[in-house]
Amino acid sequence: MSFPDDFATKYRERGYWTGTLLGDTPGGGPDRTALVQGTTRLTYAELRARADRMAAGLRAFGVAPGDNVVVHLPNTVEFVVLSFALFRLGARPVYALPAHRRSEITYLCAHSEAVAYVIPDTHAGFDYRDLAAEVLAEVPGMRVLVAGAPGPFTALSDVDSEPVPLPAPDPSSVALFLLSGGTTGLPKLIPRTHDDYAYNLRASAEVTGLDQDTVYLAALPIAHNFALACPGILGTLHAGGTVVLAPSPSPPDAFPLIERERVTVTALVPSLTLLWLEAAKWAGRDLSSLRLLQVGGAKLKEETALRVRPTLGCDLQQVFGMAEGLLCYTRLDDPDELVLTTQGRPLCPDDEIRIVDEDGADVAPGELGQLLTRGPYTLRGYFRADEHNAKAFTPDGFYLTGDLVRRLPSGHLVVDGRVKDTINRGGEKVSAEEVESHLLAHPAVHDAAVVAVPDALLGERTCACVLPNGEPPTLAELTAFLRSRGLADFKLPDRLEVLNEFPYTAVGKVSKKALAARL
Repeated sequence: MSFPDDFATKYRERGYWTGTLLGDTPGGGPDRTALVQGTTRLTYAELRARADRMAAGLRAFGVAPGDNVVVHLPNTVEFVVLSFALFRLGARPVYALPAHRRSEITYLCAHSEAVAYVIPDTHAGFDYRDLAAEVLAEVPGMRVLVAGAPGPFTALSDVDSEPVPLPAPDPSSVALFLLSGGTTGLPKLIPRTHDDYAYNLRASAEVTGLDQDTVYLAALPIAHNFALACPGILGTLHAGGTVVLAPSPSPPDAFPLIERERVTVTALVPSLTLLWLEAAKWAGRDLSSLRLLQVGGAKLKEETALRVRPTLGCDLQQVFGMAEGLLCYTRLDDPDELVLTTQGRPLCPDDEIRIVDEDGADVAPGELGQLLTRGPYTLRGYFRADEHNAKAFTPDGFYLTGDLVRRLPSGHLVVDGRVKDTINRGGEKVSAEEVESHLLAHPAVHDAAVVAVPDALLGERTCACVLPNGEPPTLAELTAFLRSRGLADFKLPDRLEVLNEFPYTAVGKVSKKALAARL
């Protein structure tokens, strides 16, 4: 669904939408370092040249403007080059997470009607070529490109041609698809246009203070909105800085890169922040270059926030947002109290905010309610999801985020939970409904209810409560079963509770509130 004409006109007149194409966003001088991955270093000139050649190669390979391509790559140079090549061609990457497996990928490829699927050969001990073969059995006709040894498929490095003039995409057209948290099952596709996403990354870079001296460590998966453009790799490249790609956010991988590359900015989720704070005590690495740590994806506890500056020697910026659009940041000049206790205030002056009760009425100032929003970078509808869109948006275009928040007089938001049945496991959103539907397919499970249990490290962990059908299953058996059905590892239950009965509400639904309290 596109933005209404009157809103589009307003956003252009107010300078949010400038007609910038995402393929044109690398902003550094030609000889400056743009990307670092291991021993590979690319200048801005080399990044542009590789993207131009790959765009021409993709066109020759049969990828056309408007085609969708599922991109299933980890934090690599190939991810960045491929993204810019697709932006320039006018084809749209659909960003899958490295942890996704057959269940999610088959759905994404089929739902997006992808013409191609791009994978690494292996990553973290997993062979993605085997996965591609499974996906092709269910979604025939796609072509597979492999970064590395191609096996029976085509090597991504072979998609290379002399640059040719390409027609420029319409800035108001869809540039890419991000994935929703999957609160009602498999993830929804979030269309982001060149206009709105260019503003997203540009304004985020400004509020985070990025410039050509910035060295950004991409520790989180760059297929996530946070590490992609909040400001992430795209915001850093727009500002002319350097992006350092980490193979993982673990301290043994990240800390040596901070020391070697003199990293100044990075982003983490709260569970990893706790891990870094502990590791910094014994790692013996020089982290003194670090200027700013962004933390988002889940609510950061004040006790943890208080430890960031004394332990890591850098400032903290809390970030609250969603791939659907709205972003809130604490500002670099905010008082400590706001930085430590809030999740920031909206990025744009034209981010419209409503906080409503269960009946959709606005709550009194400072009271808790569901957050509704619309603005120049918040979607107006998910891709090919008319039925869901009717429930996810108000008739006048406000997006129902499902987040429960309070708004302070300063405009800062304090996040205090979710309306929807979702578990926030260290920043990864797990749909209880999706996991339950898979559990119910196990012959030893009569009924299942998945609930969140508090966890000091991840914030929440997943507990599967089951009523057995005969001999109760073990957690190991259920985990193996869910893996066999292609479920991503982060969605697997951390805990199993076998019960004789569920508590029920007055209207006969399983009371997850009572279940969680019992646990």
